[in-house]
Amino acid sequence: MTLLACTCTRRRALRSIGLLATGALAILFPIAFSTGAEARTPLPDILQPATPSPEAFMSRAFEMRRLSVERGDQAYGAVVVRAGRIVGEGVSAVITSNDPTAHAEMQSLRDAQRRLGTSDLSGCELFGTSRACPMCEAAAFRARIARMFHGEAIADAGAPRAP
Repeated sequence: MTLLACTCTRRRALRSIGLLATGALAILFPIAFSTGAEARTPLPDILQPATPSPEAFMSRAFEMRRLSVERGDQAYGAVVVRAGRIVGEGVSAVITSNDPTAHAEMQSLRDAQRRLGTSDLSGCELFGTSRACPMCEAAAFRARIARMFHGEAIADAGAPRAP
């Protein structure tokens, strides 16, 4: 009887930890735990460059940076590109949203995942106005981003590394 009670207590504890962990993850990664209502809201089309090129994609990232500054936030911008098309874009919203994870790279990854309807961004490239911080690089790794580029010189940072 003691073994059964112990097993039940263990299961109950594991369930409560699982629920707490899920709640914590939902705060950190709202896309993964969304209700789906966001997906039904039509998103505006992304302005595509006339001639797809690394220079054009980085130019769009710098346009996102300009928008970020206009909105009163930090000067960072990023875009996610798949097969020569911008599929996600993001401006820094750390200050304006009081969210320390709202880096431009994170915002562009979330936008691409929302638009493509998947968390798997295999084959995509991330163009950012500066080198990705460890948090953003870890997120790019988990999203399976193929390569990262940063700065006006379009420096190739390679594939994201595991945290």
